[in-house]
Amino acid sequence: MKVLYEDNHLIAVDKPVGVLSQGDSTGDASIMDDIKAYIKKKYNKPGDVFLGCVHRIDRVTSGVIVFARTSKALTRMNQLVKDRKISKSYMAVLDERPMEPSGTLTHYLHKNHKANFTVVYDSAQADRKKAVLTYELCAELNSKFLVKVALQTGRPHQIRSQFSHIGCPIVGDTKYRGSKDNQIKKGIYLHSYQLEFIHPVKKEPVLITSKPIQKGMWKAFKDFY
Repeated sequence: MKVLYEDNHLIAVDKPVGVLSQGDSTGDASIMDDIKAYIKKKYNKPGDVFLGCVHRIDRVTSGVIVFARTSKALTRMNQLVKDRKISKSYMAVLDERPMEPSGTLTHYLHKNHKANFTVVYDSAQADRKKAVLTYELCAELNSKFLVKVALQTGRPHQIRSQFSHIGCPIVGDTKYRGSKDNQIKKGIYLHSYQLEFIHPVKKEPVLITSKPIQKGMWKAFKDFY
């Protein structure tokens, strides 16, 4: 676990692929457990360590994730999320080239929680949530395409499902029709690259960046992010 940012209010780390953001019904270890253990040891904390989950990234996704170390910070960060005042940028490697080199994708998503799968629609209905992202094509290598993605909304499996819907699935994401890749074990080529927001207590700009692990196609594209 690599710590990217830390103060008395927040902590951000670089989550590896294959690790849960937060504990679930599987009982598998999570990055939240690791951070609590880190804080407990570093600061010699007695008893339970408070840590609030501000947002999540998928188990198969790597990169920046931030947690609140106090209830005050958690409340304020949750409000920033609600007000869409946390800018989230991702890097992804796609199997196919998007029709336009840059653009906006707007769809309506329905999450099947039992199947852990998001269905994408082009029209709105009561049980569908609007999903918006923008993207920019950064590079092409060996018939694979690196894009930078900025989320305007934060829906489950949003980036994965929306790019699959337009015929450009993420490499390694077989759940959403992506090609199989064995170079990144337990993961796909989707990385939480950058978070930017105003600190909830200090009121200062915070910019946290993480580059993908230098393996597989991430290594091939390293000169473009």
